[in-house]
Amino acid sequence: MNNNFLLQAIFESFIDGVLIVSDRGEVIYANRSAHEICRMLSSDGLKAMQLPSQIWRVCQMLVNNRALHQDTTVILEDEILTSSNSPLRIRVEWIALESVERPCLRVTLEDRMQSARKRAIAERERYGLTEREAEVWLLRHLNWKYKAIAASLHITVDTVKKHVHNIYAKRDAFEWAQE
Repeated sequence: MNNNFLLQAIFESFIDGVLIVSDRGEVIYANRSAHEICRMLSSDGLKAMQLPSQIWRVCQMLVNNRALHQDTTVILEDEILTSSNSPLRIRVEWIALESVERPCLRVTLEDRMQSARKRAIAERERYGLTEREAEVWLLRHLNWKYKAIAASLHITVDTVKKHVHNIYAKRDAFEWAQE
């Protein structure tokens, strides 16, 4: 089996977006998730295989400081908000590719809302959470404050506290049962 085909199949299966980018900002490879995330950030998406400016800014920090970190592995991480106010975690690091002459960057794009949603769904099943508890838990995973959760879900802060208390009780009961 062709190693390039295998590697591409692996990248395509990732939930996170994966980009391979030249040190000039040219996109060499983008998996499906990366295309979707880039469409959220820019009306062009990856048109003409150019990165959205928000992502390129993070890449440029690594490119501009390459001489400072030649002998060490450096992973830059930043977080930006999409147009829908969904947090997006960006990780950038240098990689060496035999098939490409210029230095390359591997860019990982994590849609934090999607990740938190999947985690909340899994924990809802694992701990037996109600639908409302799962909604509260999702927003807590995104580090929302009780007041913001209450406003978003149109409930009181005391109700949010009660849901969080119930979630922790269910989680603790699950952990005890596992021991």
